[in-house]
Amino acid sequence: MEITYYGANCVKIANKKASIVIDDTLQANGKKPITTDKDIVLITNKDLAVKKGGVFVIDCPGDYGVGEVEVAGMPTPLHIDESKHGVLYLVHIDGFSVAVIGHSIASLTEEQIEFLGIVDVLIVPVGGNGYTIDATAAVKLIKEINPKIVIPTHYQDSAVSYEVEQAPLEVFTKLFGVPEFEPLPVRKVKDSNLPEKTQLCVLEVR
Repeated sequence: MEITYYGANCVKIANKKASIVIDDTLQANGKKPITTDKDIVLITNKDLAVKKGGVFVIDCPGDYGVGEVEVAGMPTPLHIDESKHGVLYLVHIDGFSVAVIGHSIASLTEEQIEFLGIVDVLIVPVGGNGYTIDATAAVKLIKEINPKIVIPTHYQDSAVSYEVEQAPLEVFTKLFGVPEFEPLPVRKVKDSNLPEKTQLCVLEVR
């Protein structure tokens, strides 16, 4: 399994048989969409969805199976407006579990934490400023979920046009306890490279 980051909340998870694109709102953020007709598409907030496309689109809670990929979605109040709901996702691919926080509010319920269960990779926004959860809330969630790998998204980036300016990534990394880091172009996840303790993985923006 490989994970690639494209800016905002947009991430692609892929193996040799499938590719999953999460929150391709890039067109609204001043970038070119990446979704193709072969992708499985996950949308955490319908209000922000710009380009759907894809071979199979998931934007509602429920259990889904697409080939060898399994996706479970649970409703969660949106950070922007708690009267509305988005979707918290758990993706199973290649024997790994990937949790996607998306535009959820800062505090997950016990039921939601149990729903996620054992998480190998956690994809979590950290930009804050009222648009997503902030660095402090992200660190709290990471401690509650206790994943093997953490991939931060939705932080300040000169290549991405945000409606609301996001906090710099360094605000999160310092709180997380890793003030210095070396971004990777892609994160390849294998049983042999899963860390014993939670590890930060910063990905280059494609």
